Amino acid sequence: MRIPHSRIKIRRWSLIVLAVLSLLLAWARWWPMSPLFIDPYCTVLLDKDAHLLGATVADDGQWRFPPGEKVPIRFATCLVQFEDRHFRSHWGIRPQSLVRAWEQNRAAGRVVSGGSTITMQVARMARGNRARTYGEKFIEAILALRIEIRMDKDKILDLFAAHAPFGGNVVGLDAAAWRYFGRPAERLSWSESATLAVLPNAPSAIYPGKGHDALRNKRDRLLTRLLAVHAIDSTEWSLAKEEPLPEGPRVLPQRAPHLLATLKSQGHDGEILHSTLDGELQDRATAAADLYAGRLLANEVHNAAAIILETGTGRVLAYVGNLSSAGAAHAGEVDIVRSRRSTGSVLKPFLYADMLQGGELLPDMLVADIPTRYNGFAPRNYDEHYNGAVPASEALSRSLNVPAVRALHAHGIDRTLRLLRAMGLKSIDRSADDYGLSLIVGGAESTPWELAGAYANMGRVLQNFGRKGMAYRQGDVHPPVVLAAEADERTARAPVAEMTPALSAGSIYFTLKALREVARPEDEQGWKQFAGSRNISWKTGTSYGHRDAWAIGLTAKYCIAVWTGNASGEGRPGLTGTLAAAPLLFDLFNLLPASDAGFEPPYDEMVRSAICRTTGFRANRDCPQVDTAWVPPQGTRTPLCPYHRRVWLDASGTHQLAGGAGIGIPWFQLPPAMEHYYMERQPAYKPLPPPLPDTPIGQDRPMEIMYPDAGGTILIPIQLDGSVGSMVAEVAHRDPRATLYWDLDGTFIGTTSGEHRMALSPEAGLHLLTLTDQRGNREQRTFTVVRGASSPPARHAP
Repeated sequence: MRIPHSRIKIRRWSLIVLAVLSLLLAWARWWPMSPLFIDPYCTVLLDKDAHLLGATVADDGQWRFPPGEKVPIRFATCLVQFEDRHFRSHWGIRPQSLVRAWEQNRAAGRVVSGGSTITMQVARMARGNRARTYGEKFIEAILALRIEIRMDKDKILDLFAAHAPFGGNVVGLDAAAWRYFGRPAERLSWSESATLAVLPNAPSAIYPGKGHDALRNKRDRLLTRLLAVHAIDSTEWSLAKEEPLPEGPRVLPQRAPHLLATLKSQGHDGEILHSTLDGELQDRATAAADLYAGRLLANEVHNAAAIILETGTGRVLAYVGNLSSAGAAHAGEVDIVRSRRSTGSVLKPFLYADMLQGGELLPDMLVADIPTRYNGFAPRNYDEHYNGAVPASEALSRSLNVPAVRALHAHGIDRTLRLLRAMGLKSIDRSADDYGLSLIVGGAESTPWELAGAYANMGRVLQNFGRKGMAYRQGDVHPPVVLAAEADERTARAPVAEMTPALSAGSIYFTLKALREVARPEDEQGWKQFAGSRNISWKTGTSYGHRDAWAIGLTAKYCIAVWTGNASGEGRPGLTGTLAAAPLLFDLFNLLPASDAGFEPPYDEMVRSAICRTTGFRANRDCPQVDTAWVPPQGTRTPLCPYHRRVWLDASGTHQLAGGAGIGIPWFQLPPAMEHYYMERQPAYKPLPPPLPDTPIGQDRPMEIMYPDAGGTILIPIQLDGSVGSMVAEVAHRDPRATLYWDLDGTFIGTTSGEHRMALSPEAGLHLLTLTDQRGNREQRTFTVVRGASSPPARHAP
């Protein structure tokens, strides 16, 4: 039977249509699809509770937040009821709506309705909101079908909420919620959600601040619709209609602007950044810094920075990058928390701890504080005085420069640099030759970020020692953590045992104890009681020229680093760590919960040893007062007390006798140079009585050459007028009445009494200095002289 031609034609066209539809479906479903939106986003910073800390405007000048995780149910309900009641049931286009819109537009003679579904509006926004034509509408419809095939309805709502215009330069639901209502979208009321849901329909005509009555009418009609579909009850409807509309867009909060700018510059542009910051503490810390700014400004100091960490995790709780009062004139936009500044004295605790764990030092061992020169470098204490001998713990807490430089010289600069870098101070990146001995008194530069991290690392190593059956845990030493994702990742890691870190728990414990318990300079005594009640171990520092003032405090729970100064590098009188940074440090500690719990002693890394009470050395048999004290185990390698020995005196106790004669008593005697300055500060110190005439004793060195150093090289400067400068040789003698005879290279050059100093201007080359006292005692010293330029001595405040 022959098939009619008309039926063949219909079948042919049906196959063609079916093929086209199949191809269209395959194209829509599987053909590669470019991203719908490539618009730039704001960079958004949230605190640990997801509250807004700040945001930067997108590169195109729009307030467009990155898409959120999910559209809040209230806004989704309002949007669907206002824009597209059949959204959940159509395939991206609704022919009935398009026909109705065409009839309305033809009757009006202009475009009054688009008939677009929510999906078609997403397609329109993705194409840049082009002019409304029938051709463009067809393309939007095809793209809407493709979107529906590839995405579920919730994802389509997410795209609409993220990219819809909400009036002015506000784009997206999240930006609109903050700009108009000052809170996140998920916390909006029904009235507020309805207000935002009606804005994308005509964003240039009505929005908060423009078309107030029209906006209210639209909102109220939508609320009535919600009542009709039972989305809200009559009470909610009545209360929602009474809510006022916002008067206009609000200024977004800028609660951590420097952190936001820094994270953006580090590659987080256009992201929602969930931080570890405590929003309330951030606000209070910023307010405390701003209040303190008035005190700094009185001394023409314009900048300050502070960072608060959680010791156990390294999480950043507050981040004050600069003072809001600084302004553009004083580099107020600079994030000083990440800026390199001279470290002053705040590196000294790391050197002290490293020497403890290296068996070079005991916590309270006497160390020399006497005039010291190394190849032209002459460190001085801030108060321009010398103590002769001082316990190492006190030298640290008082931030004495001379003992610190002498310790660095003995310990090694390279060795110290390796430690500092291992503890997280990566900005200290120059060579040992470049830094020299000034490294420990402000010659290096680091950032408040790194220094807070390094101090917190000390606390964390000590705090975690011995937990979970491990002596040490891998990952205890790490930089501060400010992004919540990184912090959560670290928390989720199972602790893994590792070898001893750069600093052992025992050495850290004694270091923090020294920074908490021992004597302070007079101007720090007022803080001692407060710090003691909070178990705060703290250190101050000041750079050369009074350009940088530091104060860093550490407890078992928190670590705070404070810097004050001028970003320009201008120094100011009185800009010291004690006067300009410590007050703010303790203001910030006052914002934190008080904690009486300090660090637990790591007894597994401590041993008990007999210690001389006077000198802090391991006691020898002649030490009269001996304490049994906990010390680092490496401390058992330190020498026995060298300053106590048994001497023999006559019955009157005024003269020494030969060994074995007279009365034998233990005697505390320092070397001549240390004794000379120690006696000035310690009136109770008793010099060793002289021997009887013609009585050979043979053990005592009555004098000591303090400068020049044995085998040292001395730079003698050439003055501006071309004349040759001089060096000042210095000798200490136990007998204040002694006369010394000076000889240089075999030539007599003079005598001294009382203070034994003499200016010398020898030629370049090797020289021999010989000194002889009236009893015939002799000391000699060889040294080398070179001539050239000079540099100023190092002098830094505590």
